[in-house]
Amino acid sequence: MLGRRVRTALLLLSIAAPCAAQIPASEYAARRAALAERIGTGVVLAFGATQPMNDAASYRQLPAFNYLTGFQEPDAAFLMVARDGRPSYAMLYVPARDPRMQLYDGFPPDSAETLARLGLGVRTLDALRPTLDTLVAAGLPVYSVWDFASRDYARTDSLTRGRRFIELLRDALPNVEVRDAHPHIDALRVVKSPAEIALLRKAVDITVAALEEAMRSVRPGMNEAELQTIIEFTFRRGGAEGPSFHSIIGSGPNSTSYHYRANNREMQAGDVVVMDVGALYQGYAADVTRTIPVSGTFTPEQRTIYQIVREAQAAAEREVRAGAPVANSNRVVREILARRLAELGLIESPDATFDPPWGGDCSRPNLRCTQAFLYMAHGLGHGIGLEVHDVGGHSYSPTGVFQEGEVITIEPGLYIGTHLLDMLPDTPKNRAFIAAVRPAVERYANIGVRIEDDYIVTATGVEWISRAPREIEEIEAVMRQRPGT
Repeated sequence: MLGRRVRTALLLLSIAAPCAAQIPASEYAARRAALAERIGTGVVLAFGATQPMNDAASYRQLPAFNYLTGFQEPDAAFLMVARDGRPSYAMLYVPARDPRMQLYDGFPPDSAETLARLGLGVRTLDALRPTLDTLVAAGLPVYSVWDFASRDYARTDSLTRGRRFIELLRDALPNVEVRDAHPHIDALRVVKSPAEIALLRKAVDITVAALEEAMRSVRPGMNEAELQTIIEFTFRRGGAEGPSFHSIIGSGPNSTSYHYRANNREMQAGDVVVMDVGALYQGYAADVTRTIPVSGTFTPEQRTIYQIVREAQAAAEREVRAGAPVANSNRVVREILARRLAELGLIESPDATFDPPWGGDCSRPNLRCTQAFLYMAHGLGHGIGLEVHDVGGHSYSPTGVFQEGEVITIEPGLYIGTHLLDMLPDTPKNRAFIAAVRPAVERYANIGVRIEDDYIVTATGVEWISRAPREIEEIEAVMRQRPGT
């Protein structure tokens, strides 16, 4: 039988083999044509990511700009003119290159290479404004592709190059009509093409291999950062550009923080550790979470919480198919969690409410006012693609129903700690709630469990593509392969 390291090496070699899928120029052209059809007549203006201003930062092209162009160089802009639902002009605009700086940063592709690879011509950036002024003077509206780095920060990321450009355009041309292009682009991005799905499968496969390596490596006394390093090293060895987001490695009390990022605690025997990670492959992001026992075996309390989360995830999987309302899977998950939490004494009853610390109108039915919501105050999942929180899925569905070809996550969780009770406003209702549940909260304290998987939505259900061990018996079996166990 092959040894563990040999099996791992063979798996990584198979993953690292070049992926046949690459987004072809014809697909980028089809995306632009679909956008032109949606807007009818107008000018699409997009700015790409800028060159990082310090040596510690890494460069990554902005998702919407990437979707429309595939161009990876920094500081670029894109202009497309649509007339009667068809593109009549599409051009990249790039800054003049400093020949000396190219010795430091490398030589960008020339215009002939860009035209062949992406089907787009290239002009210098100083030609953008005169071209746009002429189009605006002709009465064409401008559809802006805002240059935020992530839709999670779309409302607060206001000091971007693109937004400043639009402000100056409005100052100079008060009659310009600026519209938001994102509703149209988001609608196009929900369903992934075969080439996109192939890239996502690759990113997910690399992530699964890294999680399995982590399961075989974790031990009491290891720092969370060491586990993060093992995972991200496996990403790179598998052919990924690196992580698709900042890896979350939260053990013990840190397992109850949804987006814990410090990753610097020494893991203890008896802890669980939440590993929420994803590889980035050719710009496409995986996102998978596993919760495992640091000692290799779940305690009875950990098993109980884990099984509830897994039951909820399985129920959600059964509700997802093309045409199914997003609300259905959300509802069944919340019902299961509330019922099980009540059975454990962590809430007073499945429909019990409290006075939440985040406010809200609790005079009428409101999920955020239920006691069960306190233990899982995040959404059930999201799309993945060029963003780790991509359009689609439970959090960013533009239609309210699933569509065939979406690639999504399902990620229920439960997070238990006395800090949940300590954060509550001091009201009569909350005092009664705290008195009723504190013994159970103390029993299950510092147990955070999240199970997140990646799926392709089909006509009849979902295809589970992130097949890392997730049943309790499977996880414990893999962890028995650790040296010294």
